[in-house]
Amino acid sequence: MRIVIPGGSGHLGTLLARDFHKRGDEVIVLSRNPQPQPWAVEPWSRAAFDGADVVINLAGRSVMCRYDEAHKREIIESRVQSTREVGEAIAAAKHPPRVWLQASTATIYAHRYDAPNDECRGIIGGNEPDVPPEWHFSIDVATAWERTFDEMPAPGTRKVKLRSAIVMSRHRGGPFDILRRLTRFGLGGHVGDGRQWVSWIHEKDFIRSIRWLINHDEIDGVVNLAAPYPVPNRDFMRAIREACGIRIGIPGPKPLLEIAAFLHRTETELLLKSRYVVPARLCRGGFPFQFPEWQFAARDLCHDGAKEW
Repeated sequence: MRIVIPGGSGHLGTLLARDFHKRGDEVIVLSRNPQPQPWAVEPWSRAAFDGADVVINLAGRSVMCRYDEAHKREIIESRVQSTREVGEAIAAAKHPPRVWLQASTATIYAHRYDAPNDECRGIIGGNEPDVPPEWHFSIDVATAWERTFDEMPAPGTRKVKLRSAIVMSRHRGGPFDILRRLTRFGLGGHVGDGRQWVSWIHEKDFIRSIRWLINHDEIDGVVNLAAPYPVPNRDFMRAIREACGIRIGIPGPKPLLEIAAFLHRTETELLLKSRYVVPARLCRGGFPFQFPEWQFAARDLCHDGAKEW
């Protein structure tokens, strides 16, 4: 296949590009700042989309920052504008791709404890009375992102929205790497009250689910990319400690998290929001998860002999 990945120079794009390249597919990553890789990395151009089999749009500014007005504008505009540009390029192509997989986020769902959010019965967030007002920004971003995608006409191309949970990999500086390092320093206790649900997906299942969606022409619309068994933060962190062989984990109370988030220029929402998300469409379609349960995924990520990168 010929696979074009706009914004594919980051964590998720590199996971996918490496896997497709290894399997012999032609991979073209589109980047504003091209850097050498074993696969092609090119400046953004409409010509790259003509004749592609698959487009996976991952473009967007990182949310690992403080949500001041300038960063908010960059986060939203980078997602909306890149999605619009991809849609326009596909519409202009003489030979458009057969599938357009568009990044979104499981953060679009409401902060809740009572029931899981799937693609049909999930509650979109933004109206919860018991969450800090600044948490609503993530919902604004996700809804604007998806609305732009839905508005782009692509009559010859199947369109799929990827509401992805946190992808856990060995990538240096990625979410799991940070949590593992904290755990090894004895700081791997639960955060907040530990009740908030954590939805996640192992890197291998993330890659496999993308390939699975490419090959299943009957699936379009919203798909949750998450393991089928989310866990409360308390159990999530306990599994990491056990996988690392660490007995002690100092908890992170909310006031301390707010100080740490300020110092690290990020937001507490990333740790405190209850993301209770399940992949109903993948499960109904028969997708075979390799790591459906967190304790086994954490063990693999900690002890599998694969090299970090």
